[in-house]
Amino acid sequence: MTATRVIFLGGLGRSGTTLIERVLGELPGVCCAGELIHLWQRGILDDERCGCGVPFSACGFWTAVGHRAFGVPAWTQPLAQRMLCLRSRVDRTRYLPQLMAPTAAHPRGRELAAYLDAYRDVYAAVAGVSGASVVVDSSKHSSLAFCLRHHDDIDVRVVHVVRDSRGVAYSWTKEMVRPEAAAGRQLMTRYSPVRSALLWDASNTSLALLGRLGTPRLLMRYEDFVADPRAAVRRVADFAGLPVTAGDLHFLGPGHVDLATSHTVAGNPMRFRTGRVELRRDDAWQQKLPRRQQWVISALTAPLLSRYGYPLGVTA
Repeated sequence: MTATRVIFLGGLGRSGTTLIERVLGELPGVCCAGELIHLWQRGILDDERCGCGVPFSACGFWTAVGHRAFGVPAWTQPLAQRMLCLRSRVDRTRYLPQLMAPTAAHPRGRELAAYLDAYRDVYAAVAGVSGASVVVDSSKHSSLAFCLRHHDDIDVRVVHVVRDSRGVAYSWTKEMVRPEAAAGRQLMTRYSPVRSALLWDASNTSLALLGRLGTPRLLMRYEDFVADPRAAVRRVADFAGLPVTAGDLHFLGPGHVDLATSHTVAGNPMRFRTGRVELRRDDAWQQKLPRRQQWVISALTAPLLSRYGYPLGVTA
Protein backbone atom coordinates (compact mmCIF):
# COMPACT_ATOMS: atom_id res chain seq x y z
CA MET A 1 0.00 0.00 0.00
CA THR A 2 1.36 3.44 -0.95
CA ALA A 3 1.75 5.74 2.02
CA THR A 4 -0.68 8.67 2.10
CA ARG A 5 1.07 12.00 2.47
CA VAL A 6 -0.39 14.00 5.34
CA ILE A 7 0.35 17.60 6.30
CA PHE A 8 -0.34 17.63 10.03
CA LEU A 9 -0.90 21.12 11.42
CA GLY A 10 0.33 21.06 15.01
CA GLY A 11 0.21 23.71 17.70
CA LEU A 12 -1.99 25.01 20.47
CA GLY A 13 -5.52 25.99 19.52
CA ARG A 14 -6.21 29.65 18.57
CA SER A 15 -2.89 29.80 16.74
CA GLY A 16 -4.35 30.26 13.25
CA THR A 17 -4.26 26.65 12.10
CA THR A 18 -7.80 26.71 10.66
CA LEU A 19 -6.98 29.70 8.47
CA ILE A 20 -3.75 28.10 7.29
CA GLU A 21 -5.55 24.84 6.59
CA ARG A 22 -8.23 26.58 4.53
CA VAL A 23 -5.61 28.41 2.47
CA LEU A 24 -3.62 25.24 1.84
CA GLY A 25 -6.83 23.48 0.82
CA GLU A 26 -7.12 25.79 -2.19
CA LEU A 27 -3.96 24.34 -3.71
CA PRO A 28 -4.34 21.76 -6.51
CA GLY A 29 -3.80 18.26 -5.16
CA VAL A 30 -4.58 19.20 -1.55
CA CYS A 31 -7.68 18.28 0.48
CA CYS A 32 -8.24 19.79 3.93
CA ALA A 33 -10.18 17.45 6.22
CA GLY A 34 -10.38 19.47 9.43
CA GLU A 35 -9.46 18.23 12.89
CA LEU A 36 -9.74 14.50 12.34
CA ILE A 37 -9.00 13.75 15.96
CA HIS A 38 -12.59 14.89 16.59
CA LEU A 39 -14.09 12.84 13.74
CA TRP A 40 -15.21 10.03 16.02
CA GLN A 41 -17.06 12.15 18.61
CA ARG A 42 -18.18 15.31 16.83
CA GLY A 43 -18.69 13.74 13.42
CA ILE A 44 -20.12 10.27 14.02
CA LEU A 45 -21.65 10.43 17.49
CA ASP A 46 -22.71 14.10 17.67
CA ASP A 47 -23.46 14.50 13.94
CA GLU A 48 -22.17 18.07 13.92
CA ARG A 49 -22.01 20.11 10.75
CA CYS A 50 -19.36 19.57 8.11
CA GLY A 51 -17.60 22.62 6.75
CA CYS A 52 -19.97 22.44 3.78
CA GLY A 53 -22.84 23.31 6.14
CA VAL A 54 -24.78 20.03 6.35
CA PRO A 55 -24.73 17.48 9.19
CA PHE A 56 -21.88 14.99 8.98
CA SER A 57 -24.28 12.10 8.29
CA ALA A 58 -25.81 13.97 5.32
CA CYS A 59 -22.54 15.02 3.70
CA GLY A 60 -21.98 13.13 0.45
CA PHE A 61 -18.22 13.58 0.65
CA TRP A 62 -17.89 12.01 4.09
CA THR A 63 -20.37 9.26 3.21
CA ALA A 64 -18.16 8.32 0.27
CA VAL A 65 -15.04 8.49 2.46
CA GLY A 66 -16.63 6.22 5.06
CA HIS A 67 -17.69 3.63 2.50
CA ARG A 68 -14.22 3.62 0.95
CA ALA A 69 -12.47 3.32 4.30
CA PHE A 70 -14.75 0.93 6.22
CA GLY A 71 -17.36 -0.45 3.83
CA VAL A 72 -21.11 -0.32 4.39
CA PRO A 73 -22.29 0.65 6.96
CA ALA A 74 -19.34 2.94 7.53
CA TRP A 75 -19.62 5.53 10.29
CA THR A 76 -21.12 3.35 12.99
CA GLN A 77 -21.37 4.07 16.70
CA PRO A 78 -19.34 0.95 17.59
CA LEU A 79 -16.50 2.22 15.35
CA ALA A 80 -16.57 5.65 16.98
CA GLN A 81 -16.72 4.23 20.49
CA ARG A 82 -13.87 1.84 19.75
CA MET A 83 -11.71 4.69 18.43
CA LEU A 84 -12.44 6.84 21.47
CA CYS A 85 -11.52 3.94 23.72
CA LEU A 86 -8.27 3.38 21.80
CA ARG A 87 -7.51 7.08 21.95
CA SER A 88 -7.78 7.02 25.73
CA ARG A 89 -5.31 4.14 25.78
CA VAL A 90 -2.61 5.42 23.40
CA ASP A 91 -3.23 9.02 22.30
CA ARG A 92 -2.74 11.28 25.30
CA THR A 93 -0.05 13.78 26.26
CA ARG A 94 0.82 11.63 29.25
CA TYR A 95 1.83 8.85 26.86
CA LEU A 96 4.44 10.88 24.97
CA PRO A 97 7.38 9.08 26.68
CA GLN A 98 6.03 5.77 25.38
CA LEU A 99 5.46 7.23 21.91
CA MET A 100 9.07 8.42 21.74
CA ALA A 101 10.30 4.82 21.89
CA PRO A 102 10.61 2.59 18.81
CA THR A 103 7.34 1.11 17.62
CA ALA A 104 8.31 -2.43 18.61
CA ALA A 105 8.93 -1.29 22.19
CA HIS A 106 5.52 0.34 22.71
CA PRO A 107 3.79 -1.38 25.67
CA ARG A 108 0.38 -1.20 23.92
CA GLY A 109 1.57 -1.97 20.44
CA ARG A 110 -1.57 -3.79 19.29
CA GLU A 111 -3.87 -1.02 20.41
CA LEU A 112 -1.65 1.61 18.82
CA ALA A 113 -1.61 -0.36 15.56
CA ALA A 114 -5.40 -0.70 15.53
CA TYR A 115 -5.80 3.01 16.24
CA LEU A 116 -3.43 4.00 13.46
CA ASP A 117 -4.86 1.55 10.94
CA ALA A 118 -8.15 3.45 11.15
CA TYR A 119 -6.39 6.78 10.54
CA ARG A 120 -4.50 5.24 7.63
CA ASP A 121 -7.79 4.11 6.10
CA VAL A 122 -9.43 7.51 6.60
CA TYR A 123 -6.48 9.42 5.13
CA ALA A 124 -6.32 7.10 2.13
CA ALA A 125 -10.08 7.37 1.59
CA VAL A 126 -10.03 11.18 1.81
CA ALA A 127 -7.26 11.25 -0.79
CA GLY A 128 -9.07 8.75 -3.00
CA VAL A 129 -12.48 10.45 -2.92
CA SER A 130 -11.07 13.95 -3.38
CA GLY A 131 -8.43 12.97 -5.91
CA ALA A 132 -5.81 14.76 -3.82
CA SER A 133 -2.22 13.67 -3.34
CA VAL A 134 -1.93 15.39 0.06
CA VAL A 135 -4.39 15.45 2.96
CA VAL A 136 -4.29 18.25 5.55
CA ASP A 137 -5.19 17.23 9.10
CA SER A 138 -5.41 20.23 11.44
CA SER A 139 -5.87 18.15 14.60
CA LYS A 140 -3.09 20.15 16.32
CA HIS A 141 -2.60 17.69 19.21
CA SER A 142 1.05 16.73 19.49
CA SER A 143 0.15 13.32 20.93
CA LEU A 144 -1.63 12.34 17.70
CA ALA A 145 1.37 13.52 15.67
CA PHE A 146 3.59 11.33 17.85
CA CYS A 147 1.25 8.40 17.18
CA LEU A 148 1.19 8.89 13.41
CA ARG A 149 4.96 8.62 13.12
CA HIS A 150 4.62 4.95 14.06
CA HIS A 151 2.73 3.88 10.90
CA ASP A 152 4.62 3.10 7.69
CA ASP A 153 1.60 3.81 5.47
CA ILE A 154 1.21 7.37 6.75
CA ASP A 155 3.77 9.84 5.38
CA VAL A 156 3.24 12.51 8.03
CA ARG A 157 4.87 15.91 7.70
CA VAL A 158 4.29 18.25 10.62
CA VAL A 159 3.80 21.98 10.09
CA HIS A 160 4.39 23.38 13.57
CA VAL A 161 2.27 26.53 13.78
CA VAL A 162 3.29 29.10 16.40
CA ARG A 163 1.56 32.32 17.40
CA ASP A 164 2.58 34.90 20.03
CA SER A 165 1.59 33.38 23.38
CA ARG A 166 -0.12 36.63 24.48
CA GLY A 167 -2.35 36.59 21.41
CA VAL A 168 -3.18 32.93 21.98
CA ALA A 169 -3.97 33.52 25.66
CA TYR A 170 -6.24 36.44 24.87
CA SER A 171 -8.11 34.40 22.25
CA TRP A 172 -8.75 31.63 24.77
CA THR A 173 -10.48 34.12 27.08
CA LYS A 174 -13.05 35.16 24.46
CA GLU A 175 -16.55 33.74 24.39
CA MET A 176 -17.14 32.07 21.03
CA VAL A 177 -20.18 30.13 19.87
CA ARG A 178 -19.76 26.76 18.16
CA PRO A 179 -22.05 27.10 15.11
CA GLU A 180 -21.59 23.47 14.12
CA ALA A 181 -23.16 22.06 17.29
CA ALA A 182 -26.29 20.01 16.64
CA ALA A 183 -27.83 20.48 20.10
CA GLY A 184 -28.59 24.09 21.02
CA ARG A 185 -26.18 26.94 21.69
CA GLN A 186 -22.76 25.70 22.71
CA LEU A 187 -19.65 27.72 23.50
CA MET A 188 -16.06 26.88 22.66
CA THR A 189 -13.76 25.94 25.52
CA ARG A 190 -12.18 28.84 27.41
CA TYR A 191 -8.90 28.86 29.38
CA SER A 192 -7.43 31.28 31.85
CA PRO A 193 -4.32 33.16 30.63
CA VAL A 194 -2.07 31.20 32.98
CA ARG A 195 -3.40 27.83 31.85
CA SER A 196 -3.16 28.73 28.16
CA ALA A 197 0.43 29.90 28.70
CA LEU A 198 1.37 26.57 30.27
CA LEU A 199 -0.39 24.66 27.50
CA TRP A 200 1.41 26.82 24.92
CA ASP A 201 4.74 25.86 26.44
CA ALA A 202 3.88 22.16 26.54
CA SER A 203 2.50 21.99 23.01
CA ASN A 204 5.39 23.80 21.37
CA THR A 205 8.04 21.95 23.36
CA SER A 206 6.63 18.55 22.43
CA LEU A 207 6.30 19.42 18.73
CA ALA A 208 9.92 20.62 18.66
CA LEU A 209 10.95 17.32 20.23
CA LEU A 210 9.03 15.44 17.54
CA GLY A 211 11.25 17.06 14.93
CA ARG A 212 14.37 15.98 16.78
CA LEU A 213 13.10 12.39 16.68
CA GLY A 214 13.22 12.44 12.89
CA THR A 215 9.66 13.33 11.88
CA PRO A 216 9.74 15.99 9.13
CA ARG A 217 8.81 19.32 10.77
CA LEU A 218 8.45 22.83 9.44
CA LEU A 219 8.11 25.78 11.83
CA MET A 220 5.56 28.38 10.68
CA ARG A 221 4.75 31.55 12.61
CA TYR A 222 1.14 32.68 12.18
CA GLU A 223 2.30 36.29 11.99
CA ASP A 224 4.65 35.45 9.09
CA PHE A 225 1.91 33.55 7.29
CA VAL A 226 -0.54 36.45 7.23
CA ALA A 227 2.24 38.94 6.40
CA ASP A 228 3.28 37.06 3.24
CA PRO A 229 0.89 34.16 2.57
CA ARG A 230 2.27 33.44 -0.90
CA ALA A 231 5.77 32.86 0.42
CA ALA A 232 4.40 30.82 3.33
CA VAL A 233 2.28 28.62 1.06
CA ARG A 234 5.28 27.99 -1.18
CA ARG A 235 7.33 26.95 1.86
CA VAL A 236 4.69 24.46 2.94
CA ALA A 237 4.26 23.15 -0.61
CA ASP A 238 8.01 22.58 -0.95
CA PHE A 239 8.03 20.86 2.44
CA ALA A 240 5.20 18.55 1.31
CA GLY A 241 6.76 17.86 -2.08
CA LEU A 242 3.99 19.66 -4.00
CA PRO A 243 4.91 21.47 -7.20
CA VAL A 244 3.30 24.94 -7.13
CA THR A 245 3.23 27.47 -9.95
CA ALA A 246 2.30 31.15 -9.81
CA GLY A 247 -1.03 30.27 -11.41
CA ASP A 248 -1.81 27.83 -8.61
CA LEU A 249 -1.85 30.76 -6.17
CA HIS A 250 -4.57 32.70 -7.99
CA PHE A 251 -6.81 32.52 -4.90
CA LEU A 252 -4.36 34.68 -2.93
CA GLY A 253 -4.67 38.41 -3.51
CA PRO A 254 -3.11 41.40 -1.75
CA GLY A 255 -4.33 41.09 1.82
CA HIS A 256 -7.07 38.55 1.13
CA VAL A 257 -7.84 34.99 0.11
CA ASP A 258 -10.78 33.60 -1.87
CA LEU A 259 -12.05 30.43 -0.21
CA ALA A 260 -14.28 27.73 -1.70
CA THR A 261 -16.48 25.37 0.33
CA SER A 262 -14.54 22.68 2.18
CA HIS A 263 -15.39 19.41 3.93
CA THR A 264 -13.90 19.79 7.40
CA VAL A 265 -15.17 17.76 10.35
CA ALA A 266 -14.13 20.13 13.15
CA GLY A 267 -12.23 23.32 13.80
CA ASN A 268 -12.53 27.04 14.39
CA PRO A 269 -15.84 28.57 13.18
CA MET A 270 -13.99 30.29 10.33
CA ARG A 271 -13.97 26.90 8.56
CA PHE A 272 -17.48 27.80 7.41
CA ARG A 273 -16.32 31.01 5.72
CA THR A 274 -16.36 31.15 1.93
CA GLY A 275 -15.60 33.86 -0.57
CA ARG A 276 -13.20 36.71 0.13
CA VAL A 277 -11.57 36.62 3.57
CA GLU A 278 -9.20 39.31 4.79
CA LEU A 279 -5.73 38.21 5.85
CA ARG A 280 -4.36 40.35 8.65
CA ARG A 281 -2.64 40.04 12.00
CA ASP A 282 -4.97 39.83 14.94
CA ASP A 283 -3.17 41.88 17.60
CA ALA A 284 -6.21 42.87 19.64
CA TRP A 285 -4.49 41.41 22.70
CA GLN A 286 -2.11 44.37 22.77
CA GLN A 287 -4.97 46.68 23.72
CA LYS A 288 -7.43 44.32 25.40
CA LEU A 289 -5.27 41.97 27.46
CA PRO A 290 -4.48 43.63 30.84
CA ARG A 291 -0.81 44.54 31.33
CA ARG A 292 -0.52 42.35 34.42
CA GLN A 293 -1.69 39.33 32.45
CA GLN A 294 0.70 40.22 29.62
CA TRP A 295 3.57 40.23 32.14
CA VAL A 296 2.54 36.88 33.62
CA ILE A 297 2.19 35.19 30.24
CA SER A 298 5.47 36.69 29.01
CA ALA A 299 7.26 35.38 32.09
CA LEU A 300 5.79 31.89 31.77
CA THR A 301 6.60 31.59 28.08
CA ALA A 302 9.76 33.72 27.87
CA PRO A 303 12.26 31.06 26.70
CA LEU A 304 10.12 29.97 23.75
CA LEU A 305 8.96 33.51 22.94
CA SER A 306 12.60 34.48 22.54
CA ARG A 307 13.39 31.36 20.51
CA TYR A 308 10.57 32.10 18.09
CA GLY A 309 11.53 35.76 17.70
CA TYR A 310 8.77 37.44 19.69
CA PRO A 311 9.47 40.51 21.87
CA LEU A 312 9.34 39.90 25.61
CA GLY A 313 8.04 43.33 26.60
CA VAL A 314 4.41 44.24 27.14
CA THR A 315 2.35 46.94 25.44
CA ALA A 316 1.20 50.14 27.03
